[in-house]
Amino acid sequence: MGHHDEFSDLAARTERAATGLSGALANESELGEEHGTARDRIRGCLLAGAVGDALGGGIEFDSWSRIRATFGEAGLQSYTPAYGRVGAITDDTQMTLFTAEGLIRARNRMEAEGTCSPRHEVHQAYLRWLATQNGHRDPAHDGWLIAVPELWNTRAPGNTCLSALQSGQVGSMDEPINDSKGCGGVMRAAPAGFLAEAADRFRLGCDVAAITHGHADGYLPAGALAVVVGALVDGAELSTALDDAEECLRQARSHDATLAALRAGRTLGAAGLPAPEQLEGLGGGWVGEEALAIAVACAVGGIDRPAEAMLAAVNHSGDSDSTGSIAGNILGATHGVEWLPTPWLDELELRDVIDAVAVDCHRSFHGVGNPDARDLSDWWERYPGR
Repeated sequence: MGHHDEFSDLAARTERAATGLSGALANESELGEEHGTARDRIRGCLLAGAVGDALGGGIEFDSWSRIRATFGEAGLQSYTPAYGRVGAITDDTQMTLFTAEGLIRARNRMEAEGTCSPRHEVHQAYLRWLATQNGHRDPAHDGWLIAVPELWNTRAPGNTCLSALQSGQVGSMDEPINDSKGCGGVMRAAPAGFLAEAADRFRLGCDVAAITHGHADGYLPAGALAVVVGALVDGAELSTALDDAEECLRQARSHDATLAALRAGRTLGAAGLPAPEQLEGLGGGWVGEEALAIAVACAVGGIDRPAEAMLAAVNHSGDSDSTGSIAGNILGATHGVEWLPTPWLDELELRDVIDAVAVDCHRSFHGVGNPDARDLSDWWERYPGR
């Protein structure tokens, strides 16, 4: 896109961060076996979310009848080319990464100054994402994530996200920026669940979504997803995590539609892995509560068959990349990384970047490791807390 020369210094740091992931894994031997740890579940959450996004990205606007006609009776079974490549992520994963970046920077600022607004820092991160979508490089934009050239590709960004961020305002639950309940709020909220402080996850998930989506059914599903992801990262069973989310919703204002959708998804999933026609009874996933319900139905119905559950989450007449992404967040936070088929990971766009962000989330929110001065300097350069 013509930005590579401008980014030479930051791009070098990007490469160090991504290619250094294997070293990071090797150097923290105090964690013991990776599988089953909180970090494994955080990595699984972001990687599986991106895989679900990429699986659904090529069929996002297709009906189930068209998907079946194109790929056979079982529907899509692996990536199909989209945006000029196989395994392409969409705006769902892009915004999830910037959500994570904003939250890490908020934690760093809190450590540096003793006070911080996570909502403000995430909004600033979204403005950096907005710059990647309109091609406007601002010299004030720092950190390593904005220097990743592939993130400057436009991947069908949601109109609500674009218009809200271009407005110059910052939406909140108390002062809604609009009346949108599109799924663009929930599809990017999983990193809010990585906070070690369980009591903060629901509010933070809602806050992150309300920046751009002002309807309760636009931000409450995001809070619910953050609660589910956080409980799963802590090692809870999915049923317990969903119970926790329901309890948080019951205490929130205007919760009826989101709570009813979540329960409908659980009920459908309890009968087994849903068929595409059954998922249509939950809606198309274009709005927040429907996207959450579809993802939950597939995760519950296929919790012991996560790859099949992921495919179920994208094979329907609806917003396949968002429902696939949310289902991937839930399944990855449950099972970690091991279950993801090797071809899905090998062909996933920005796999190393996504994995590096996941490891950084674990380090930031779960306080693992005692970095030396050089490592700490690089950490603050990548995630400035100012």
